[in-house]
Amino acid sequence: QVQLVESGGGLVQAGGSLRLSCEVSGRTFSTYTMGWFRQAAGKEREFVAAIGWNGGTSYIGSVKGRFTLSRDNANNLVYLQMNSLKPEDTAVYYCAAGKYMRTSSYSYDYWGQGTQVTVSS
Repeated sequence: QVQLVESGGGLVQAGGSLRLSCEVSGRTFSTYTMGWFRQAAGKEREFVAAIGWNGGTSYIGSVKGRFTLSRDNANNLVYLQMNSLKPEDTAVYYCAAGKYMRTSSYSYDYWGQGTQVTVSS
């Protein structure tokens, strides 16, 4: 069984930075694509970024140049560095693991419980 635990969320002013972490249990971590999704209040969950087993990344346009996704396969960790945060980045952020690099949440098999990110203006 694969379990994901996010951490690093919090309250930050616009223009600030946060780094989210996702710790993954399971010996096959290095083979998974790891994704981050977010869900703002009253909105659908949306894809933010993903990183494949080989380090290739994909981002939605609104976070390109501001967010950086990385992974540490030796320690089963994924990091989402978020810079120049905006109020519209406010959401619950979820880490997910799946077999393929896709933007659809249906492509991911395992999910964390989420961590709240709030950006004040």
